Amino acid sequence: MSKFKVVHYINQFFAGIGGEEKADIKPELREGVVGPGMALQGALGEDVEIVATIICGDSYFNENLEEAQKEVLAMVEKHNPDLFIAGPAFNAGRYGTACGTIAKAVQNNLGIKSVTAMYIENPGVDMYRKDLFIVETGNSAAAMRKAVPAIAKLALKLINNETIGGPSEEGYIERGVRVNYFADKIGAERAVDMLVKKLKGEEFKTEYPMPVFDNVEPGKAIVDLSKAKIALVTSGGIVPKGNPDKIESSSASKYGKYDIDGVMDLTEATYETAHGGYDPVYANEDSDRVLPVDVLRDLEKEGAIGELHRYFYTTTGNGTSVKNSRAFADEFAQELLADGVDAVILTST
Repeated sequence: MSKFKVVHYINQFFAGIGGEEKADIKPELREGVVGPGMALQGALGEDVEIVATIICGDSYFNENLEEAQKEVLAMVEKHNPDLFIAGPAFNAGRYGTACGTIAKAVQNNLGIKSVTAMYIENPGVDMYRKDLFIVETGNSAAAMRKAVPAIAKLALKLINNETIGGPSEEGYIERGVRVNYFADKIGAERAVDMLVKKLKGEEFKTEYPMPVFDNVEPGKAIVDLSKAKIALVTSGGIVPKGNPDKIESSSASKYGKYDIDGVMDLTEATYETAHGGYDPVYANEDSDRVLPVDVLRDLEKEGAIGELHRYFYTTTGNGTSVKNSRAFADEFAQELLADGVDAVILTST
């Protein structure tokens, strides 16, 4: 009996080629397993073989979508696999987008079943959840040990044409697909059961979960900017040289607060970025490109704004969870209000 064939897609980081400095590499095809493919092969078992691994830089793929897709599709078609697996991408945004894009293309253009995996907050989830099975993973590669068995479990069901159960049963992210099934009780009875549990304060699971949307009220307009105190906040990771608080380059667990009283310019000798999700060269050469202290000092001199607040707040947005981001903002927003700040300019990358 011949083995089922799988082609695996990963980025330059998981291939061991490099980080952001190698994110522009073009697609390349390697026979057999590479990087996380070794663990994935073990979880898939003896009846399935990862025959090839396709590697592509995150920047190259996202900046050359049409060309990258054509190149990768040709590589996949060459091996004619039974299944295509992309990732896992965890919370790496560009990687998740690439995984979703190419998995959908393989599925639609080649008729080959595809599966990918990423963290629920990865932008690739909202882009492709309706098109693909996306296995839910943890926030970072630290969750690889849990991610691999979950991917393999779903992959084997797809390869063997088995019935795929619901998201909670199979471990994939909800796709918004409603499926008819026969239940033990009619809807009215199930609804009453849920209502009784709710009234008793007991745990119950709704059959129709509703999305939760943030509702943010816009701030009041500033009547006179020439009298306003403006603060700078960034997720671009700008920190004093040496990153004194050791803010993580990805999945930040902290933020920094730094005094810029008297600082007119963020020079290469005094500031840098701690961010690991973009090419740091230009930000390290002149951190004002991410945190525009120099421009705001000019506006301060011209009288266009009242003053620049003496502290700026910074963290890295690369892979940082919404939960942590919200907690950071809740904390330092109180300080900004207490310091009489009228408005914040929030910069990213």
